[in-house]
Formats: sequence, C-alpha cells, structure tokens
Amino acid sequence: MTTAWTVFLALLLLAAPPAVRAQFGYSTNADGSIYTYNTNADGSINLARYTGLPLTVTIPTKINGLTVTTIGQQVFAGYTSLTNITIPSRVTSIGTQAFGGCSGLASVTIANGVTTIGNSAFTECSSLTNITFPGSVTNFGNMVFSSCPSLAGVFFEGNAPTAVGSVLGPGATVYYFPGTSGWSNNFAGRPTAKWFLPNPMILNSGNGASLGVQGNAFAFTISWATNVSVVVEACTNLACPVWVPIQTNTLSNGWCGFSEAFRTNSPGSYYRITSQ
Repeated sequence: MTTAWTVFLALLLLAAPPAVRAQFGYSTNADGSIYTYNTNADGSINLARYTGLPLTVTIPTKINGLTVTTIGQQVFAGYTSLTNITIPSRVTSIGTQAFGGCSGLASVTIANGVTTIGNSAFTECSSLTNITFPGSVTNFGNMVFSSCPSLAGVFFEGNAPTAVGSVLGPGATVYYFPGTSGWSNNFAGRPTAKWFLPNPMILNSGNGASLGVQGNAFAFTISWATNVSVVVEACTNLACPVWVPIQTNTLSNGWCGFSEAFRTNSPGSYYRITSQ
C-alpha cells in the first residue's frame, strides 16, 4: 500500500512543474527595464507588467522568440515619467487601464493591427492632447479616456468601432476620414467631424468600395476633401511607367468610390490618385 501511494504522489509531482513554469517570465532590456509576461493559449505573449525608467518606450515585437500580441491590464499604469509609447502592428489588444495614470504621456503611436481597446485604457493621461487609431480598431471599452482634460482630438483612420458606454472624456472631438462608414454626428457622446487630408488617399475600406477585387473589377474608396476633383491614373509597368488617366471623380462629401473592370490581355494595373 505504501508503495502504491508513493508512486501516486510521484506522478502528481511530475505533473505539477509545467503549470508553474507557464505562469510568468521576465525579459530584461538593454536599458535595464523589465517586462513581466505570460503566454496566451496560442503561444503568443501577453505583457503583464513593465518596470523601468525610460521616458520613451517601444513595445517589443517579440520576447524570447514569441510574438507580443496583447498589452495586459495596468502594464504601464502610474508611470508618470512615460512621455512616448510606440505599439507595433502585431499587438491586437490593449487591456484595461494599460496606460492609466500616465500623466506625462502627447505621444502614442499605434500601428495598424490593434483591434480592441480595453476599459479605461488611457484614463488619467492628463497631458495627452490627441491620439490616432488605425483602421484595424473595431472595439472600444468603457471610459477609455476618462479624466483626460487636455484631450482635444481623437482621430480614426477606419470605420466606426463598436463603443461600450461613454468612451471619451469632455472636450474631445472625434475625427474620421470621409468615406469610412458607421459614423454619425456623435460618437460615444462626443461630436464628430470629418478629417480632411492635405492629399487624396486610398482607403482600405469604406462606404464606396472595399480595397480589392469585387466581382469582375478592382475597387477602392478615395478620401480627401469635399467637392474637389481627383484623377485616377493607371499604368501596367512600374519599371517604365506611362500613367494614363482613366477616371475623374468629384468627391461629394469628401469621398467617392472607384471601380474598374479587369482588362483583358493585361498582366495587371497600378493606380495612383492626383488632384485635377
């Protein structure tokens, strides 16, 4: 009987270490700062805590060979000396209060890839004056910018995300590209305005046409300014380009859709937009 119990306990001990090893890891950077992290179910990295003094931080794309995809809850909370943060494209989610209380934070760079902004992610960032979110963002939590008295502009490069509760603090205006969809005269309790650009651009998606193949044609949305005209030009060889005007559009309400049927006996087309 004693032998049987000894074997049973030994098996339990052998099974325990993997669960312990999976809890937290640590990565020390050249500047002495430390990321505490754990792994997600898919093997990617979730940042759990940051320890360090640098004023400017760039989130790493990988730690120990694993891709960083999520910034967890309160990772940078209370770092009043943090002034600039850059978030790479592999990150898809910013957690609850991830940057809460970062009172010294003007500059936040978010690469296209982030889809979810957690509750109160930037609460009490009192120095933050404006921020731009890429078109990949689709979900906003509650009170993302609560107690951000300096925030004047929140800029969106894509369609309107789904908002939960009151997203923005008082005083901010929400700006969006003409031609993107889902916007009305307010977003999460704040007024909206069109974000007119200095030059015309092609959007990934929008009211007119999503970028890419649709049926037997190639289509995209052009955004710029209201009631101005743009010319879509095309060529088939970038090595020796000959740009041919194929369509002139007036941007009613600041945008228009473009679509061209596939050309027979053509290896492909390249497009550019010019003002008339």
